[in-house]
Amino acid sequence: MKDLSKYLGCLIGGAAGDAMGYAVEFSDIDEIRRTYGEKGIRRYALASGKALISDDTQMTLFTANGLLFGKTRARMRSISGPVEGDIHCAYLDWLYTQTGESPRNHQYTWLRNVKRLNAQRAPGNTCLSALSSGKCGTIEEPINNSKGCGGVMRVAPIGLYFCEHDDEAYVTQLGAKAAAITHGHPLGFIPAATLVGIIYNCLKDGFNSLKEVIEHCIRFTENLYGRYPETGYLIQLLKKSVELSETENPDLSNIQQLGEGRVAEETLAIAVYCSLKYPDDFEKAVIASVNHSGDSDSTGAVTGNILGAWLGIEAIPQHFKDGLELIDVIEEIAKDLYYDCQMSEYSDFRDEVWESKYIDMTFAL
Repeated sequence: MKDLSKYLGCLIGGAAGDAMGYAVEFSDIDEIRRTYGEKGIRRYALASGKALISDDTQMTLFTANGLLFGKTRARMRSISGPVEGDIHCAYLDWLYTQTGESPRNHQYTWLRNVKRLNAQRAPGNTCLSALSSGKCGTIEEPINNSKGCGGVMRVAPIGLYFCEHDDEAYVTQLGAKAAAITHGHPLGFIPAATLVGIIYNCLKDGFNSLKEVIEHCIRFTENLYGRYPETGYLIQLLKKSVELSETENPDLSNIQQLGEGRVAEETLAIAVYCSLKYPDDFEKAVIASVNHSGDSDSTGAVTGNILGAWLGIEAIPQHFKDGLELIDVIEEIAKDLYYDCQMSEYSDFRDEVWESKYIDMTFAL
């Protein structure tokens, strides 16, 4: 069921994990320990008083904006197309914030006008090149053969937005389709489907533990994507994450058995491990998720998405919220996803603020 606390927890939690990990992204563990001590990074590394987010959170916000732009257009103008098409349009605006160029002479999102989102935070080359091509990658017609983590790290809003939808397969497949816009390898988009399923089910009644949610989603992914040979490896890795989370081994040792998070299946596996190891402790989970060699911002972001969606905003310690860059924008987007467009072309009700963001900000340039 819809729960504003979980919407806020998922997006703010993801940004918090992203910001923790961004400071040590692609640093090896020895370098992290030399810089932050033997226990690694445990608090934000602030830049001018701010905990900076990376392209992971940027693209997550644009995913949400694409969903809301599409829904508003459908309700107000009876114009609707594939959900992934709306998301692709939003990603083109993200591309503009990073390069100053876009394949289309059109603006789709209000986020494009947020100057703080024009900061370049190590944007992924795969995302940049795929979007710059002007083509929208699909599962049927892959745009490349990439299985990097740039697809999985941005799709959490889909699970939130469609949490009341009855068709779990439809919702999880939207996650895969959104990732396939830029990542064409099956292991580039199937982990995104799994993550969307996890977020979706974190808001559902009927699960007594996060482990139950994860195990359900592993089975669901296996059934839905079993036709891909690569799915077997993903399932094996995720089951290993569950098993390792029940051991007393050091976190680093366990994470090293899962990878470095540079590719999507490793990012998701590490996030699943950390979330299940500390299912009631957001701080411990995020700290574990970023203290390893590799793509620490993405593993931190996905861990934060999962535990934030499971526990809610109240479970995120205040120091993760203090100084978090763009927290005002993240909170605004989370609330917009929750409350959604309440207007219709057949109703006299009008929301001027909503119109200014999701109608007035979509125009040809």
